[in-house]
Amino acid sequence: SPSSTSGFCTTGLPSDVIVQVGEMSFHLHKFPLLSKSAILGRLIEENSDQDECTIKLSNIPGGAKSFELVARFCYGLKIELSPANIVHLRCAAEYLEMTEETAQDNLIHQAEMFFNQVVLRSWKDSLEALKTCDVLLPHAEDLHIAKRCVESLAAKASIDPDLFGWPVSEHGAMHSPGGSVLWNGISTGAKLGNFSSDWWYDDASSLSFPTYKRLISTMESRGAKEEIVAGSLTYYAKKCLPGLNRRQSMGPVPLTSAAATLSEEEQRHLLEDIDRMLPLQRGLISTNVLLWLLRTAMILKVNRACISNLEKRVGMQLDEATLEDLLLPNFSYTMDTLYNVECVRRILDHFLAMDQTMGGGSPCLDDVMGSPSLAPITAVAKLIDGYLAEIAPDINLKPPKFESLATALPEYARPLDDGLYRAIDVYLKAHSCLPEPEREHLCRLIDCQKLSLEACTHAAQNERLPLRVVVQVLFFEQLQLRTSIAGCLMVSDNLEGSSRPLHGSGTIATSGEAGARWVTSAAVRENQALRAGMDSMRLRLAELERECSGMRQDIRKLGGAAGKDGWAARVQRMFSLKMKLQMCSTEEAKMNDRHRSASAKLEKLQAKVSSHKKHLTIDA
Repeated sequence: SPSSTSGFCTTGLPSDVIVQVGEMSFHLHKFPLLSKSAILGRLIEENSDQDECTIKLSNIPGGAKSFELVARFCYGLKIELSPANIVHLRCAAEYLEMTEETAQDNLIHQAEMFFNQVVLRSWKDSLEALKTCDVLLPHAEDLHIAKRCVESLAAKASIDPDLFGWPVSEHGAMHSPGGSVLWNGISTGAKLGNFSSDWWYDDASSLSFPTYKRLISTMESRGAKEEIVAGSLTYYAKKCLPGLNRRQSMGPVPLTSAAATLSEEEQRHLLEDIDRMLPLQRGLISTNVLLWLLRTAMILKVNRACISNLEKRVGMQLDEATLEDLLLPNFSYTMDTLYNVECVRRILDHFLAMDQTMGGGSPCLDDVMGSPSLAPITAVAKLIDGYLAEIAPDINLKPPKFESLATALPEYARPLDDGLYRAIDVYLKAHSCLPEPEREHLCRLIDCQKLSLEACTHAAQNERLPLRVVVQVLFFEQLQLRTSIAGCLMVSDNLEGSSRPLHGSGTIATSGEAGARWVTSAAVRENQALRAGMDSMRLRLAELERECSGMRQDIRKLGGAAGKDGWAARVQRMFSLKMKLQMCSTEEAKMNDRHRSASAKLEKLQAKVSSHKKHLTIDA
């Protein structure tokens, strides 16, 4: 009847040996012990001359619980072997030299049989046995128990479920070729569920990190896919780093008690090790997870090499990032800016370097709009413009830092400058005290020729923009209008030229040809009326150009010293010009509609003339 400090063997005979294991004392008999253990036999012989034979076993693996099971085995009592105690028993048996030379079918032999034939064949049992190895070092390592468990787990985790199906022998169950579960060789009709390649992630994340690293290393040596390894590492990080657990993109990941007790230093070393283990390849880990790893690394203040590696990983797939994840707070004590703009700039530099390495160049605008190969850099340009608009209200953000990020992208990356214009507009609104030269310098980043109609309309009425920029926007709007009208006139000339042979025919016309010629002449007259309208519009446009030129001369005379009254008058005049240009645009649209109607009529008439000619040829 064992107590908290001692244990007695109730055989009816008085005990003749006391075995002390830590604070626990076992009152036993010599013969059962020395018949199974060579070590206990020698210790008993050495202490036989004492009145009370006492043996101290202070270093036995597993302590008192392991020795209690060993003692039961020595007395021939039945002990239940399990994955939870098999490693303890195997290490204790080795320590006590319970070999076949001492007794047949001894504890070492039985423990090895159970370990090899039962434990290593099951994923769950191998995992449970491996966990117990952490408290039995170095004995478990010397006996290669941990190594065999790791190899068993690595072999099972490396199996592709799509090729072989899973599980093969999980939890001791057998399976028929059709996939149903077998009980005593009889099909139960229960079908196996579908298993994906990440089925083992949660189990592996319950291991201590040194053991987990060993498992991953063994899997890599066996040729496991990089995306599977990367997925497991990400899962382990999200489970063990509380900062990542708040933002879960891979489904619910419960936070273990072990993770909750990790110190900040342990978390720092964990993240640095995970970064070194992650394969450096694009697309293996989602960009938002990488950005949250980077954010956590900044919080934990990991070493500079780890930060740089994570920035490079994000840069390799920056086109897949979202604006929300890119807004990394600035954890510096100086609080220079609210967001870490320098980090985003380094990430962007990594992306641009990769883009150049992969053959990025400076294509024409049509290529930018249509080429799939330029989709990543245009997506990044849109992302950076959005980022600039988000950080623009920060009062501590200086113009050089804003400009540095805005100009980092090549010119061809932005098919339109609407996003950049919006960011600059937000910045000017938040920094209303910015001097006029610096405002003009920022606005030079905008290419007015790459603004959409909506952006041009907004810019022309934007009081925050310098007057020079507003005039420039109006000038390019005028230039676009002039080009559009010139194109319409050229089309009109071509249509009129194509109709002239019908009037100048020197042959004798039949009645059908004359009718066709009359109808065609009507369409030509309508086209000539359209041309007259175009000429009138051209004169009005020339008048507007002269007015705009006079306004620019007034601006040059006034310079920067113009008073408020002069400024207001000229801004009013500028908006008057804008209204006239819009009216001209409306007239142009009407003329274009009339031109398209006349062109359609002319095409129908030409078809009728051709039909008449065919009939005349048949009659002849």
